[in-house]
Amino acid sequence: MLAPGIVHSSFGVQGDARHSLPAWQERMSTVYDVQPVPALEDGAVFDASFARYTVDDLTFFDMRTGPNVAVRSLGRVSTESVRDISFNLFVEGIPAEFRGHRMRADEHRAPRVPSILALDMDQPCTIRSHEGRMLMFFVPRAVVEKAFPDAASLHGRRVEANTPLTRMLVSHLLALSRQIVGLARDDAGDSFRTTVQLLVAAFSREAGLSGDARAAVRAAVYGQVCRHVEAHLHDPGLSPESVLQSLQLSRASVYRLFLHHGGLAAYIRARRLRTAADELVRFPNLAVQDIAAGLGFNNASSFTRAFRRTYDIAPQELHAYAPLLRREPAWQQRHAGWPAQAFPLAFR
Repeated sequence: MLAPGIVHSSFGVQGDARHSLPAWQERMSTVYDVQPVPALEDGAVFDASFARYTVDDLTFFDMRTGPNVAVRSLGRVSTESVRDISFNLFVEGIPAEFRGHRMRADEHRAPRVPSILALDMDQPCTIRSHEGRMLMFFVPRAVVEKAFPDAASLHGRRVEANTPLTRMLVSHLLALSRQIVGLARDDAGDSFRTTVQLLVAAFSREAGLSGDARAAVRAAVYGQVCRHVEAHLHDPGLSPESVLQSLQLSRASVYRLFLHHGGLAAYIRARRLRTAADELVRFPNLAVQDIAAGLGFNNASSFTRAFRRTYDIAPQELHAYAPLLRREPAWQQRHAGWPAQAFPLAFR
């Protein structure tokens, strides 16, 4: 028996993939579009299950899954309000492969178990999962950003349990999965919050934004630059030079901070493209070239090339789909009678 105040649900499928996979697809449709993989052909077995626990605004999943591909498309993230950051700890089997809209260095080598993959639910991605077990933590964006200023840059980052901090984190999560049934509600809440602190600390250290006074300064500067960029995305004069001049910062120090993005210019372009995707869906009556120009893209053809290169779809196509994407998704109609606690609060 769980203590009062800990919201719980569970679900599982087992058996012939022709029957079990569609049931899993239906259940997961509030978060991901789950697709089959060749390994599930010819009547293969597909087993998957989860147990979900929620305390306040933090949600923890203990999940086992069979092979599949889970997709959050650009159109989906541009119409949903889900902005949580998920942290996925792979404890058994082969860790899932992150196939976002931009390749990352860690995709060229096989990550080890245990390892933790961070995902920004406000960005499109494709996740190729194998048979195994993972522990998933969904954390509100505002909570993460108190310690990690640019939560979007966590998308696709991965850390392995090869430091004292990450090994402590893995031990804590495994203990939580074993003991949560016996915890009081307040104790569970404390354990959830400790998990968040450890997760953010591990990824901050991996990004070089924690550990000493210099790291604290880097984190503060990083947050300052990100806020300035967000506030001036529609300013045609926004550029690395304008940021450096406005904030009185050196080019070399800022470039090192944004090396993960390919430099500050690449970061600005990525944020403008992501904002353009949202506006293409939100404003179907505006011309594509007007949206592009409003975000500093004065050349329509270069904007189209950059957008397609980033998201594998032309902005004109996304814009044309906007009326359909803005309609109430079919899964909301199908599950209108579900209990509100069926999934994390952000996924109702």
